[in-house]
Amino acid sequence: MPLSHILVPVDFSERSTGATRYAEAIMRLFNSRLTLLHVLPPPHYEFGAMEVGGSVLEELFKNRSEQAQRDIDAFLADELPADRTRRLLVEGDPAAQIIKITHDEQAGLIVMPTHGYGPFRRFILGSVTAKVLHDADCPVWTGVHLEAESVEEIQFRKVVAALDLGQQSERTLMWASRFAEGVGAQLSLVHATPNLEGQAGEYFDPDWRKHIEAQVREQVDALQQRLGTHAPLLVDSGDAANVVCQLAQEAGADLLVIGRGSAAGVFGRLRANAYSIIRQSNCPVVSV
Repeated sequence: MPLSHILVPVDFSERSTGATRYAEAIMRLFNSRLTLLHVLPPPHYEFGAMEVGGSVLEELFKNRSEQAQRDIDAFLADELPADRTRRLLVEGDPAAQIIKITHDEQAGLIVMPTHGYGPFRRFILGSVTAKVLHDADCPVWTGVHLEAESVEEIQFRKVVAALDLGQQSERTLMWASRFAEGVGAQLSLVHATPNLEGQAGEYFDPDWRKHIEAQVREQVDALQQRLGTHAPLLVDSGDAANVVCQLAQEAGADLLVIGRGSAAGVFGRLRANAYSIIRQSNCPVVSV
């Protein structure tokens, strides 16, 4: 779990301020380095619809670049340790540049908000965040609840890992376990089984829930034995996103860890539900 370097894309909004404070909390706990990245769209992104000449367009973009540099230099300058914080301004497509800088700088974690908010937050996931979640090789820490007035109010007491028993589950549990150990948090596991009632016809087994849960617990026990973890497991049936978020809330999670690379299948269902989980979760989500 390389948390020695954290990348935080910022757009100077309140949501990116909250995300940066979460990154600072992680930085303090793991003695990490922090890179604040602002991506300035190229001129045709910002001024493409304006009927201006080339020299005027060039001057407009120059002024915009100078202002962006001042903004990134001043962003939380009084809060973040200067010796461990790098401020970077680049030009290009935001999602593509975030991925590129993450790779070039070998960052081990991206922290960014979803840009979902208000009563419609379940339906909103910013396009840049969605692209980063799709393309990033490293874990992405995000969520609609990244508000924080100060770093001191951010605490990690309970970490919940959602396992779908796909090929990504081992990495998910390993990341969650090491993070929980690093911050002194309690680790719990959750799993959503499919609701098969009404789908099995005349062959419906009324004890299906017990059979499936026993199979799940057997597989999770084997996984934990391989990784040397001993976390309790909560299992329920229904829609994967709803069940995972509900169980995490019942467990009092301060952080939910999911895998976003698992193949689809009876147990490997979190990939298709990752966006829904992120939107619905009552705590930040790390997708591994």
